[in-house]
Amino acid sequence: MKTSPKQLHLWQISLLFSFLLLPYASFAQAQQKVFVMEVKSEIDPRTNRYTELALNEATELGADHVLLVLDTFGGALQDADEIRKRILEYPKPVYVFINKNAASAGALISLACDSIYMAPGANIGAATVVGADGAAAPGKYQSYMRSIMRSTAEANGRNPHLAEAMVEASVDSTLSAGQVLTLTTSEALKYGFCDGVATSVAGVLKQLHLQEAEVIRYEPTTTDNIISFFLNPFISGILLLVILGGLYFELQTPGIGFPLLAAIVAGILYLVPYYLTGLAENWELLLFIIGLILICLEVFVIPGFGVTGISGILLVFVSLVLIMLNNHNFDFTFVATDELMKSLLSVVAGMAGAVVLIALTWNRLLRSRHMDGLILKNTFNSSEGYRSANTTEHLVGRTGIAHTRMTPSGRVMIDGALYDAQARDGFIERGESIQVVDQSTFALRVKRSGPLPE
Repeated sequence: MKTSPKQLHLWQISLLFSFLLLPYASFAQAQQKVFVMEVKSEIDPRTNRYTELALNEATELGADHVLLVLDTFGGALQDADEIRKRILEYPKPVYVFINKNAASAGALISLACDSIYMAPGANIGAATVVGADGAAAPGKYQSYMRSIMRSTAEANGRNPHLAEAMVEASVDSTLSAGQVLTLTTSEALKYGFCDGVATSVAGVLKQLHLQEAEVIRYEPTTTDNIISFFLNPFISGILLLVILGGLYFELQTPGIGFPLLAAIVAGILYLVPYYLTGLAENWELLLFIIGLILICLEVFVIPGFGVTGISGILLVFVSLVLIMLNNHNFDFTFVATDELMKSLLSVVAGMAGAVVLIALTWNRLLRSRHMDGLILKNTFNSSEGYRSANTTEHLVGRTGIAHTRMTPSGRVMIDGALYDAQARDGFIERGESIQVVDQSTFALRVKRSGPLPE
């Protein structure tokens, strides 16, 4: 078939326009921005926060595409679900490159992405919800997981039945009958769960026709690295030691200020990282604060040491343990035993370390030259002629009544006057007769003497 001069002329004009527009097409592609973030660890509150910060930065930088490089064996369902929702709701395309594993929670996150690319030898699936002991979680969790796997697959045009089979054993004869579904790269391609195979990020971008685009890799900030550092259980134990030791020294030497400042700074460094990563919930922080308030009430307001002080110590201990654990409203179904042990050991080690530190350094601190200007070391004995302005020596041997309940501290009335006093043995009820057996600068020491003569 011959080409007419008119058709030939049109082909020449089209070819000319193509050459003229080619630089502009390359320039337009170069303006595309691809934001790359990597998740190569367990899905937990830290990963959850990482993805939130990364997507926020992608938005601020005006990225046109987001590529998630994923290699995980799974993790916490709650955090995976939040990441899933975040990806589904993100206004720009989000792709995932599975290199090499997307198991359990990783499979759910992958299904939320617009396109899935897998490395040779990669796997996706095995999304059965398991508890801390590795056994399958109760049916309500499996039902919820099946539902969100199915709905997520439907949202991106993937087979919902195959997604559901990743949670419970499949009876489909084309798959591994009787087993939870896990797809290899070739199987994922066959069943439409994978959009392409690549060996690197560059390979994925080439298949997306974004090889000329600007690639921006997300790097955690210095602040994020510092937060991760303080989440280390060993560092948490040291911070607990400083908190408890600082509070003790401040109570023993009021007015110094430095021990209290050290305790406050250590408390901030302990609590804030766990709060920002979602491990420390509001009710756990509230338990910690209530515990501190009860301890302060026991020390400064309520005489003696009883239920209030013990309750405060228990609340502080429990809250410090819970803050380090990824429990959901006191549900420990998905809290691994080793994580619980790490938390318990960190808190116990911190408290024990504080006790040892106090025992080893207290006397040395009192004798140090830095304390000479803060602590009065001279004694003024009555045998040397020193007398208090309001001496109570003359009351020794006198009798009176307990004006308040003495537990063991309280007040007594002698000859119509009130005095601070301390029971020598046990408690003394209000109205009981007492006798003064000794006196000090601050209080009388009394004992129960039986009923007063009428």
